[in-house]
Amino acid sequence: MAKAQLPWRFFFFFIFFFFRKPLHTQARLSSAHLKCLFVCWLAVLVGSWVVYVEYSSYSELCRGRQCSAAMCARYRDGLVDGAACSSLCDKNTLELNKCLSTHATKQVYSSMWGDLEGVVRCQMDEAPAYDVAGQMETRKEVVARFATPPKGTSVEKFREMILDHLKAKVDEEQANLGELSTRALVAADANKDGHISLAEARSSWALLQLDDFLLALALQERGHTPRILGFCGDLYVTEKIPNAPLYGVRAPAWAPVWVRRATDRWFGPTWPHRAKISIGLLELVEDLFHGAFGSFLMCDLSAAHFGYTGRHDFRVADAQNIVPEATFQEAIRQQRCDKDTDCLYGMDCLTSCDLTKRRCTPEVAQPNLAKACRVLQEYVLQGAPSDIREELEKQLNACMALRGSAEQAEIQHSLVLNNLKTLLWKKISHNKDS
Repeated sequence: MAKAQLPWRFFFFFIFFFFRKPLHTQARLSSAHLKCLFVCWLAVLVGSWVVYVEYSSYSELCRGRQCSAAMCARYRDGLVDGAACSSLCDKNTLELNKCLSTHATKQVYSSMWGDLEGVVRCQMDEAPAYDVAGQMETRKEVVARFATPPKGTSVEKFREMILDHLKAKVDEEQANLGELSTRALVAADANKDGHISLAEARSSWALLQLDDFLLALALQERGHTPRILGFCGDLYVTEKIPNAPLYGVRAPAWAPVWVRRATDRWFGPTWPHRAKISIGLLELVEDLFHGAFGSFLMCDLSAAHFGYTGRHDFRVADAQNIVPEATFQEAIRQQRCDKDTDCLYGMDCLTSCDLTKRRCTPEVAQPNLAKACRVLQEYVLQGAPSDIREELEKQLNACMALRGSAEQAEIQHSLVLNNLKTLLWKKISHNKDS
């Protein structure tokens, strides 16, 4: 009993000495020591809490090993197959390194595949280990995810399934979905033996459900997205983008403007190179607007989602928030709302609220181009040559003022886009690196 009271006695003793008014030098010294002890104890407590929160967040976000182990179990069960399966599960030549995940269900890791640097993306839908009922449901979902196409499906039937899926996803009459379905079939033959196994077909089908993989497949020949190196189930590997994010090293948002500008100047590419990268972003916008394989919406244009190669060619580093327009419209129509801000997808795809129906309307408030120009305003205007700075600023302001979808003002959209590209290209066309 006496031992149980000791902590309380110490606590009251500590409070008494901490708050009492010191009366002489020795008392002042003791008080200073106690205050120092209290501050140190508080710092240790706060530091421990921060470490605990960070560790909990990391352990939740970074479960790549668990994700790859689950995929290897499916590979050994014959559910999935692909060019990356043997390297990941048998030879151990595909290694997951640094965790880059920002969402628990979408694992992203830097990787080494032999001598190739890459990025691994893995879909993590398993429930936490303590949720037994959730695990049972999740196992059923996993089996269902890799159950299409059913056994006995012919290649021609599989092609029709892919084409129907793409029509539902993209819903564009003018899109060349036949070519895209052929490209998907070629990718499905992972071992290039001229035959598509059931496990390969099921893996490619699961991948086609992912918007970022679909975009990468559609834009492979355009060079805006990193090259797909291989897959295993719906885990897939892309080449690494050497320079990401867009600014190289970016000062925190709370830093003074002059600090951010100095950081951009010291660590970012030179202005001619930034102009070239900017043209790449504008070309991506052009390809996403009624491109060969349909229209896509850019719903998060944070600079962290873009990068560039050693030759300063623009690349999309993270395409998770670039979605087919038809898919976006179908989803947003179902969303209930009381005000316009309820109709926001990602960071940048905002529509309006129909107050009579309490539902979101499908048309975005700003086209991709206006949002891209918002990113470029700071990126390419800073350090621009004096002879084009005024005209460049004028065109960027006109671009950011665009409203409604690109379809509603197609001519104006195309005019603004071409004017910007022409202005930048004329200024850098004499550079040998451009």
